[in-house]
Amino acid sequence: MPALQTTLIPDRSPHRWRWKKNGSIEPKRSELRYFSSGTLFDCDSKTQQIRLIDAEMAGPGFWDDQEQAQQKVGSRKSLVSVVKPLDDALAASDDLAAMVEMAGEDESFAAEVPAEVERLETILEQLKLQALLNGQHDAAGAILTINARDGGTDANDWAEMLLRMYIQWAQKNDYSTTIIDRQDNEEAGINNATIAIRGPMAYGYLRGESGIHRLVRISPFNSEGKRQTSFAAVDVSPEISDSVEIEIDEADVRVDTYRASGAGGQHVNKTDSAIRLTHGPTGIVVQCQNERSQHKNRATAWKMLRARMARFEEEQREAEEAAKYQQQAKTGFGSQIRNYFLHPDQRVKDARTKFQMGNFHAVLDGDIQGFLDATLRWRAGQPIEETLA
Repeated sequence: MPALQTTLIPDRSPHRWRWKKNGSIEPKRSELRYFSSGTLFDCDSKTQQIRLIDAEMAGPGFWDDQEQAQQKVGSRKSLVSVVKPLDDALAASDDLAAMVEMAGEDESFAAEVPAEVERLETILEQLKLQALLNGQHDAAGAILTINARDGGTDANDWAEMLLRMYIQWAQKNDYSTTIIDRQDNEEAGINNATIAIRGPMAYGYLRGESGIHRLVRISPFNSEGKRQTSFAAVDVSPEISDSVEIEIDEADVRVDTYRASGAGGQHVNKTDSAIRLTHGPTGIVVQCQNERSQHKNRATAWKMLRARMARFEEEQREAEEAAKYQQQAKTGFGSQIRNYFLHPDQRVKDARTKFQMGNFHAVLDGDIQGFLDATLRWRAGQPIEETLA
């Protein structure tokens, strides 16, 4: 049985934050803001949920159903990812208040105040971002699909570079990744691939990655060394738990079986173990061929279809609510969202948020959090400023 790791969540007494200012004791100006944050995050409720999950994890038979147990562990991580930053902010507020008070009596403490203020501001900025992760499925894992588009072999190579980028980002954030489906190109790169990324708020952070990603570089596949523009399409859907109801009429779904391609052994390549599902009303197509068993591929394909349907419904809601925002988030394969340049200069720039980074290779090594955070703000209708990181 796996070892249990538990993070204790402290009880909270009623807020009585005080600030010593100009020799007098007055209510802190931030008191209302902290109270609002607690209400927004529903922190007490989440703390109680963590304790309930901890009790289940400590009980006998918790790991008998591995899939359900992993879902519980994932839920706990998501809850802690919300509760812990708020606890850190409250603790930092206490520390700062005490430091300011002591600075009035001992000037040696005054030099430490700016650094503590900066630390608290960093925590608060993270809380603001977390507040934007309030979508129906934002706490879920993400099912991310990459398809090579225009650009020939360069596009296939580019699609594989993007696959590596997202896996590297997941590893940097201690998220788990599972390859659901992958079709390699005969010459280089991939035709398409689907991976599951599981961790706190994985879908919330990644859902803005859906769209066209464009690469400009000197082609390594062109003997004349000409500049090549290639495209890859990324689609992100939430990984939906079996307990969540997604209405799909099986009569609307066409099921095709076919022989899997690529590596996988004689059984995979000589039997019709691969599954493709096509949902007639929406035109959504999913496929899975990684497992040796047709039964397992079928189960995974249905899970992928449920995820894509959940994303489709979410897009419909976003379209209906677009008037509430200054800008509507563009989704799907029809929008070019980001440009990656290796020639004539090295930079990566988001076409929506104007956020850009000058270190191309750092981005391809998974350093994309700045883009994800900027997209969260943009989707919420916050002002956009051209930023170079």
